[in-house]
Amino acid sequence: MVADRIQPAKDLSDVVISTRIRFARNLNDYEFPCRLSVEKKCRVAAIVKAAALGNQNKYSGRFRYISMSELTQEEAVSLVERHLVSPEFISDRQGRGLLLIDNESVSIMINEEDHVRIQVIRPNLDLEGAFDLANIFDDILDEQLNFAFSDKLGYLTQCPTNIGTGMRASLLLHLPALKESGAMGKISASLSKLGFTIRGMYGEGNDPKGSVYQLSNQVTLGISEAEAIDNLRDITMQLIAQERSAREAMAENITILDGLYRSFGILRYAKILTNDECWKLLSDLRFGVEIGIFENIDYDTINRLMIEVQPATLMKNIGKKLPALERERIRAELIRTAIARPKVPASRRLE
Repeated sequence: MVADRIQPAKDLSDVVISTRIRFARNLNDYEFPCRLSVEKKCRVAAIVKAAALGNQNKYSGRFRYISMSELTQEEAVSLVERHLVSPEFISDRQGRGLLLIDNESVSIMINEEDHVRIQVIRPNLDLEGAFDLANIFDDILDEQLNFAFSDKLGYLTQCPTNIGTGMRASLLLHLPALKESGAMGKISASLSKLGFTIRGMYGEGNDPKGSVYQLSNQVTLGISEAEAIDNLRDITMQLIAQERSAREAMAENITILDGLYRSFGILRYAKILTNDECWKLLSDLRFGVEIGIFENIDYDTINRLMIEVQPATLMKNIGKKLPALERERIRAELIRTAIARPKVPASRRLE
């Protein structure tokens, strides 16, 4: 049975794509970014840059500083596509800077909604690992920057919803079975009552492309970071159980299976692919791997493709601006090369 091939409980990579921990911090001596002139934003950026790059620690030599105003539109959008910055961060790039570590697992946005946004991304479910690393950079910067902190309220932030820990913990989840079953609306409403939000992978107002959802904590005041992480993990484990149960109910459905095989056929042989079409097809491919009908395709490959075939990132990697049709041709070629011919279990081939 297909259900027997679904990932065991100890391996969560079939549902959890990545983990993100983000800290919002502000400097005591400056107004929030929304009140700063471009000149003062540049001053804040220089101070944070010096604190990160001038500190003698094992990480300082691994960071590079990017002045956001010097990027092309494609380069800036690619940062969003790769989850390194928020969409809001590139909306007005004047006076904003980015500190980016060499393997892109850590990014520090300067002058987004707050003076400093420390962000750590780890693959799969790794809340403690991401938090520990974010905490290291928080301590390094706080030593020199003296972040705004209240004994009564905690860290002070521009948006009241971030006051307290200033921490947002998020997980990217692939939930195709729950989406297909129509359960996501009810789940979203229930999570909201519990202090969590679930939405598209790029945050508020973003549609869940490819059945990829971002689950985040909303409560930052009156709760410790450890409690927030534990609560998020508990909710995630419940969602994983629900998703796997829904998959089992669909795994023998001939209509579902036929759709997944058709999606694979398009990915394997198409000569052009639009970005929106590609997201749906790659989600179906991942779903097929999750229920065991496609072998020799790993989650890392699919996760990587979901990023690399997006328009701005594709052009950044090619090194030039491309018309839509050329992007669609290259996108299809990249996918055909990456997935080659997977081994389809003989017991699961459609008769």
